[in-house]
Amino acid sequence: MTKPTTAQARLADFLPYLLSVTSNAVSDRIADEYRARFGLKIPEWRVMAMLGDAGAMTQRALVGATRMDKVAVNRACKVLEERGLVARSPNARDGRSHHLELTTAGRTMHGAIMPIALEMEQRLFTTLDAAERKTFKALLARVFEAAGQMENRT
Repeated sequence: MTKPTTAQARLADFLPYLLSVTSNAVSDRIADEYRARFGLKIPEWRVMAMLGDAGAMTQRALVGATRMDKVAVNRACKVLEERGLVARSPNARDGRSHHLELTTAGRTMHGAIMPIALEMEQRLFTTLDAAERKTFKALLARVFEAAGQMENRT
């Protein structure tokens, strides 16, 4: 049996593919919980989670922080604003943009979802012991940093 050439490499062995589908599977599983209870889609929760962690941000900053495309962030922000979970305020540094931040209702919902998300994280990662989880986080951080460095060179 001959070994596959680079051109014949299998997608299932391609690390970026494995990382992507695993990330999607984990996100989908956690999203099932908050979608059913709170009616949020993944982009909406990611925006809420970032605002909950970082405080007020512009949409442009949210695009960079979440690595989602502009359209997805824009749609998520509109939905959250319509639901009264996010409020806009003028950006004094740039009159063309606005700061977005969680409203009281948004902070309440964020506070209700975080324990659910953390419990799901615990359940999903019980397959790894504490040392493996720590190593896994460190490895992900290194790959993320390398991707950022490659992006900055282009």
